[in-house]
Amino acid sequence: MSAQPVVSVVVPTHNRADYLDVTLSSLAAQDFSEPWEVIVVDDGSSDGTAGALEGRPVRALRHERPRGPNAARNTGIHVSSAELIALVDDDVLAPPGWLAALVAGARAHPEAEALGGPIRARLEGRPPRSCGRESPPVTTLDLGPTDRAAEMLWSANLLLRSSALERVGGFDEDLPIYGDEEEWIERLRERGGRLAYIAAAGLEHRRDARDARLGALMRSEFRRGRSSRALDVRKGRRPGLAGELRVLAGCGWHTVRRACPQGLVLAAHSAGRVREAVRF
Repeated sequence: MSAQPVVSVVVPTHNRADYLDVTLSSLAAQDFSEPWEVIVVDDGSSDGTAGALEGRPVRALRHERPRGPNAARNTGIHVSSAELIALVDDDVLAPPGWLAALVAGARAHPEAEALGGPIRARLEGRPPRSCGRESPPVTTLDLGPTDRAAEMLWSANLLLRSSALERVGGFDEDLPIYGDEEEWIERLRERGGRLAYIAAAGLEHRRDARDARLGALMRSEFRRGRSSRALDVRKGRRPGLAGELRVLAGCGWHTVRRACPQGLVLAAHSAGRVREAVRF
């Protein structure tokens, strides 16, 4: 960029070349007339990520070995040159007006040090049937049609002020892959930082046809469950094994009573938590 960027978009990625290609194409189509930059941090990928980056107008950095998404975020933040730093995951699709809405939100809410918009699930292909009572099997966020204060935001769609990072510090690189950004948000709030939800700055959180199948979703949620339990243990707020087993039983009952395949996805998450509770 010949001019100072208004915003740096940081994309951490690991072994998801096909997803990354869609994400970068959506970023290239942004309707934003001010100077900005995209920084992609390849966290030790061994697939075709390098090919997905060829010819892209992005700044590409690489970790020689996988260090986790928080380490990749920190690397991208360290080399960014804008006051506003937008974080997105490598499996999102951002509509053309997303970045402009996010930056406009930051200007409209100068009191907020972290901002984020809606995150909508996009399950492609033929995902398992849902009875409508379950949350989507990917991270989502919907706080309504108007801007408002927020309690929690997620890294799939997150804008930070560099001054907040200087004040609070970077992301904790020792945390598990799920819930990894949550600790930073809580640290910001503990130090008086404010969060804002920007209703117009929405994007889609994708699972392609292969990953939206029942078995793939169950495997992913089992890993998420293990990580969420490990994070609770770290924070000293873990429920007992009996409580975890009750939740697992409830997921099973929901699946049978509602004849709901996505209940199995919920059960997989709960089973991951039980697995960690038995281990520790």
